[in-house]
Amino acid sequence: MLNTLIRVEGSMLDALDRQIIHILAIEPRASFRTIADVTGISDQTAARRYRKLCEDAGLRVLAVPDGSRLGWTDWFIRLQTTPGGADSIAEALARRPDTRWVHLASGGTEIICTLQARTEEQRDALFLQGLPGSRRVVQISAHSILHNFNPGPWREATRALSPSQLDKLALLAGGNDPPQTPPAHGGAARPPIPPGPPIPPRDEPLLAELARDGRASNAAIAAAIHWHESTVRRRIEELRRSGLVYFEVDIDNQVQGFNAHALLWLSVEPARLEEAGRALATHPEIPFAAATTGPANLVASAVFRDTRHLYEYLTGELARLPGVTSVETAPIIRTLKRTGSVH
Repeated sequence: MLNTLIRVEGSMLDALDRQIIHILAIEPRASFRTIADVTGISDQTAARRYRKLCEDAGLRVLAVPDGSRLGWTDWFIRLQTTPGGADSIAEALARRPDTRWVHLASGGTEIICTLQARTEEQRDALFLQGLPGSRRVVQISAHSILHNFNPGPWREATRALSPSQLDKLALLAGGNDPPQTPPAHGGAARPPIPPGPPIPPRDEPLLAELARDGRASNAAIAAAIHWHESTVRRRIEELRRSGLVYFEVDIDNQVQGFNAHALLWLSVEPARLEEAGRALATHPEIPFAAATTGPANLVASAVFRDTRHLYEYLTGELARLPGVTSVETAPIIRTLKRTGSVH
C-alpha cells in the first residue's frame, strides 16, 4: 500500500518519505545523521523531511509499555449509546490515560475503544462503576485481548528500503538502542513471552516524556525530568532490551490514501483460530489482528482506499479465511484518540 502514490495536501509521499517511515519503523530513535546516511541525503534534508511528515502527515513516534510483559490486560470495549450521547462519552474516554484508541463507529451511536488495565481495581472502576452509571450508555461489551497476531511494525510500512539500505541501517544502529522486533506476519508461532519485572515508579516521568515524543533527544528528556543525560540513555536502552517498552510509528490513514477504516469482528471455530489469525495478519489491509474473548473471537483493524476496496476485501480475501462463521463490519466514522494521543 505504501508503495502506491499517496497524497499529502495536494502533493504525494515520494520514495524518500516512505524510506524515512521505513527507517523509523525499524529504528524509531534513529538520528537524522543515520537517516541521512541510509537514504543518501544531508542531515538537514532528513530533519526537514521528518518535520514535514509530522506537520502534513501526522507522523508521530511514541513509546508504549508492553502490557503483556507487565501483567496488564488490554481490552476492547464496545458501547452502545442513546442518540446524541456518544460524543461526550467518547471525549471523556479519550481523556483517560489508560485508553489508547477511541473511535466513533456504526452511525455515531457506537463507541469502540481500547483500554490498558494495569490492575483489576482500575478495570472494575470503569466496567462496574463508571460506564454503567451513565444513563446514555445502553449496552456494554468488553473483550479481553488474548493474543496479537501481528506484533512489530505494519508490514506495509516496511517495503521502501533496499536490502543494502537495510544492511546499512543495521550497521549504523548497532551501537544505539536495540532495534524494533521485526514483525512475525505469517511465520511460525512465537513462543509465549514470560512476564518481565514491573516498571519502577521512578521511570514514570521518563515514560511520560517518551509517550509525548518518542524521538525526543536524551538531552531534552534529561532537562525535562531532571536526570543526567547518560542515565536517560542507559534506562531507555534497558527498557527496550528487556521488552518492557517498544515504540509505535503512527501516521494518519487518510494521508496514506486510506479513506475507509473499519473494525472487523469475526467469529471463528476455536480449532481454526490460530490458523485464521495468522492468515489474517498477512493481509495488507490489516495493521492489527488479535484473538479476543467473546463470541467474536478475532478482531482486526482494517484500512481501505474506499468502500469499493472494502467490498472487494470482504467478498475476496476475508471470505477465504478458514473457520470463519460470521463477520461484523463496524465502519469508523471518527477517531478521537489514536495511539494514546487525543485528536
